[in-house]
Order: sequence, then C-alpha cells, then structure tokens
Amino acid sequence: MRVRRDGSQFPLAIAAALTAALLACQAGVPAGEDEPAAAGSAEDLQTRAETLAHELLIVDTHVDVPYRLEEEWEDVSQRTENGDFDYPRAVAGGLDAPFMSIYVPARYEDDGAREVADRLIDMVETIADEHPDQFAIATSPEEVRAVVESGRIALPMGMENGAPIEGDLANLRHFYDRGIRYITLAHGESNHISDSSYDQERPWGGLSDFGREVVAEMNRLGIMVDVSHLSDDAFWDVIEASEAPVIASHSSARRFTPGFERNMSDDMIRRLAENGGMILINFGSGFLLEEAQKQSVAMWTERTAFMEEHGYARDAPEVEEWMRKRREEDPTIYADVSDVADHIDHVVELVGVDHVGIGSDFDGVGDSLPTGLKDVSYYPNLIRVLLERGYSEEDVAKIAGENLMRVWTEVERVARAEQRSAA
Repeated sequence: MRVRRDGSQFPLAIAAALTAALLACQAGVPAGEDEPAAAGSAEDLQTRAETLAHELLIVDTHVDVPYRLEEEWEDVSQRTENGDFDYPRAVAGGLDAPFMSIYVPARYEDDGAREVADRLIDMVETIADEHPDQFAIATSPEEVRAVVESGRIALPMGMENGAPIEGDLANLRHFYDRGIRYITLAHGESNHISDSSYDQERPWGGLSDFGREVVAEMNRLGIMVDVSHLSDDAFWDVIEASEAPVIASHSSARRFTPGFERNMSDDMIRRLAENGGMILINFGSGFLLEEAQKQSVAMWTERTAFMEEHGYARDAPEVEEWMRKRREEDPTIYADVSDVADHIDHVVELVGVDHVGIGSDFDGVGDSLPTGLKDVSYYPNLIRVLLERGYSEEDVAKIAGENLMRVWTEVERVARAEQRSAA
C-alpha cells in the first residue's frame, strides 16, 4: 500500500490501473507488447511492472525541472502542458525521489554562478513549501524514505556544474546546508575545478589542484562526487582522489557510442564499481545509439556555424526556424526503451547489478527521449522490459533506486568517519 495525501491507504492495484490508463492514452499500445513475455502474457507482465513501479522505491538522479521552470514557469503540482515532469505524471509512473538538478550553465563561471544556484534552490524550496501535501525536500536516504512513506514525492537536490563553488571551499558548506547532495564537477566547458568532456580546452589535464581539494571536502561533508560531463583524465583523477564512492549521475555506456567521451568506457565503469560507485543511465537518444549521437553532433555543429555566420544568439527566432527546417530535412532518430535496457544489461554484464541505476535527464535532453520513455509516467515500461529479460524483482529494486540509496548511505558513512578522525 502507498499512503495517500490524506493519510488513507491507496491500493497498488488501483495505482497500477491508473498508470495503465495514462500510458494507454499517451502512447497507445505499450512498447514491446507484441514481444513474447518472459512469463505470462505481455499484458500480464505490463500489469506486474506497473504494480512494481508503485511498490518499489524509484530514484532518478537527474531531472532538470528547476532550469526548465527558470526559462518558462509552470505549476508542476498540476499536469503541465510542457516538459517531462509534473506531479500527476510522477505519481502515475511511481517516481518517488527525483533529484532536482540545480543546473548552472558554464557561461556563469566567472559571473554570478553562486547566485544562479541559490535562486534555483529557492525555487525547489518554494515548490515544496507551496505544495506540502505533494512534495518535500529530502537531504538524506532516511528523509527520502520518510517522505515517500508519507505519500509524498521526495525532492533531493544535486548541483550540475561546480562553478557556484567560485574557488571557495566555504561555498561547499553553504550548498550542503542548502540541501545539495551531489555535485557534477563541470558541465559543458572546463571550469576552475575540472576539465569537461565537451571542451577542447583542457587547462588542467584532469582535475585542477583546487579540484582535488573540492573532492576531499565533498567527502568530508557527505556530498556525492559526480563525474558525468568530466573528461576521461578528470574521471581518473577523481577516482584516485575520492575516499567515498563516486557516481555518474546521468551518463550511459560508451560501448554503444564509440568516441563519445561524455559516456563512460568499460574500463571506467569497472573502476567506478571497484570504488563502490555506480553509473545512472541517461535516457537521451544521443546517449543510447551511435547513429542518434552522430546526428546530434552534426546538427549542433551546423547550428553553431549558422549562428556564427550571422551573429545570432542561441535563442534568436532565426535560429529556431533554422532548427525547425533542419529537423524536417533530417528527422530525429529516436532510441527505444529497450535501448536503455541494453545499457543496463551491459553494465550488469561488466560489474554486476549493484552498480547501475536511473539518471534519465528528463527535462534536460529536449525531444530526444526514447519511444516508451517520453516522460516520468513511463518508468513501468522500463521495468517491464527488465522483467522480460529475466531480472528478478530484487534486481529491479536495486536498479530502480536501492543501489543509489546504498551509495548515498556509504558516502554519509565516510563523511562521519572523516569528521570523527578530524575532531
């Protein structure tokens, strides 16, 4: 049973039926329904998946709601016209703890990054304060479970881009006190902490000296170190520097996208697991399929050239019109929910089921989401595919959220130990 907002119990069968109805309205026949089920009919397996989605803890480590709302405000306590996340769809999909991404674009590196991060944290706090029957901030695994047990959606927070640290370790304490529980050290460009996988300019050859201090202080405070977006050299520096498990909050396996440094190589995934950490699979089609990744690179390269040729800003109407025509000429290649499962399979084959989870990047990858995983109501489809492939319910529970909770708990344990030894 799940507890409803009024304190009464909500039967899982009803939750599953509501989910099935919503998915049917949104997507018609569920993805893969014509495929043979591992046990029972496809319909039976989908129902089982929907029930599990409302029974297990689902933690998604990367949902870009705050920046989406910064650009265009919507009330996510209600069904929204745009975006991938809102309360009704999250409930339908069984989502319990979406990490709100406090995303600070690289352009703020030397110009007000901390202010931007504080403003986005304020926004998340306002959502929870104004809708206390639906949402609550959570800053520990125990708080996540307590919020979920109360029938609400937990809102832990991670910061995407370490620019708001602004060269001052005291800012790490500031953001810890504000609820930040992981930090992606860099984003689309190298910063004062780390080189970025997307940047040709790599001034540090990995982490900066200050970046090593940042990792040590994050370990001491109990903030998870996130290596998504980092250059390969920076990843290896982090692994050597960190005493606590490390996460890749929204990355996928490079095995499927050769040469795409933003994803993780097999050696990196193995080392991440040895560290006790985990990779959380990104749902963007360009992260999942080589052909989609190549298409994306070509489009953004051409777009940049067009902007530079004409001196247009990124949000200029001429650029939007160019993008529209470009997509008409070369329709977007979409992955499928089964491709997400392929990445999970690959990680499991490499290092076991204890080191993989969900880091969708909902509201962060635009219209590139796979068929069968178009918003937060669709998690049951992924669970269904995993069940079809023979994963046990215990395995599914680990992938859905328990692996992340274990890592987060260990990061907290390391922090307590370091604080005791320094006392």
